[in-house]
Amino acid sequence: MIKTCPVNSHNEWDPLEEVIIGNLDGAIFPDWNIINNATVPPTEWAEIERKLGGGGYPYPSELMAAARKDLAEFIHILDSEGVTIRQIQSVSYDTPFNTPNWKINSGFCAANPRDPFMIIGNEILETPMADRGRYFEAWAYRELFKEYFKAGAKWTAAPKPQLLDALYDWDYTVPTDKEPMRYVITEFEPVFDAADFVRCGRDIFCQQSNVTNKMGIMWLQRHLGDDYKVHEIHNRSPEAIHIDTTFMPLAPGKVLVSPEYVDVNTLPNVLKNWDILVAPEPVPHNCPLGAVSNWISINVLMLDEQRIIVEKNQEPLIKALKNWGFKPIPCSFAAYYPFLGSFHCATLDVRRQGELQSYF
Repeated sequence: MIKTCPVNSHNEWDPLEEVIIGNLDGAIFPDWNIINNATVPPTEWAEIERKLGGGGYPYPSELMAAARKDLAEFIHILDSEGVTIRQIQSVSYDTPFNTPNWKINSGFCAANPRDPFMIIGNEILETPMADRGRYFEAWAYRELFKEYFKAGAKWTAAPKPQLLDALYDWDYTVPTDKEPMRYVITEFEPVFDAADFVRCGRDIFCQQSNVTNKMGIMWLQRHLGDDYKVHEIHNRSPEAIHIDTTFMPLAPGKVLVSPEYVDVNTLPNVLKNWDILVAPEPVPHNCPLGAVSNWISINVLMLDEQRIIVEKNQEPLIKALKNWGFKPIPCSFAAYYPFLGSFHCATLDVRRQGELQSYF
């Protein structure tokens, strides 16, 4: 009898069989860091800290309780749809840590496994994240990854970044509409978040952002080799961080995009025969912290080529998805937004049916 590797995922839409879910235990609201210069206006960050008591403090119990309620509903839906759900360890994020070159007062949380990890076929890839506060976030996943490794999965980590001051532009200012796009990170070393990449079999789409640089994209292309092609999407927002609020493949030949962040006329030529589904204006989410874009509305999770989990308040998107031939499954999830993620962010699809192929 041939033993099947428990890790197998090549795209965002093959039938989902097993998923890692985020964990809110021990969540700490992070201290301000240089990346916030680009992703959150200074006045807004100060207001968020005022609400929470400051960076480095645990999230308030009422935010935790509301997010856990939404997470439980999400887990119930996944379970009802036949998906195996894997939980990760609870670890402490309130402990200061340092390297020989810098120190930080706390970590963040493990709410969003899509950020630090990417599944490429049977390979678990740990990414070199640019945020110092997330340097040890992968530890919450170690026991589970060791289990997958023993069962036959590949387990790879990109070069651990130094995250020296040279990686960041300490004089960064947000570019105006008349200036070339630039981000707060430099090309000092390869860095990228996995959430800046989405998979379509042998073709992977990505963006540069305030956590992903050209060297990071180059590293991934070389690591994957000639069997894959990495295509870059241009995000019009200088606050860009994570492609899954911008460009979301839903099924072979269909991709959902934010018209605010993407000019469909500049998408890679390889997409010319795909249906570009322009998302309707999102319903404002009223997150109590205001720390995520309203376009988190398109941060959806495909269970297969038709079933799609969508935030229940996004009625215009639900209607549009039905018109496009999908089967939306509404779920409350706005209470999870203070932890900076939605359905796609809060999951890592470990196993989907299907094999590696090209869709272009």
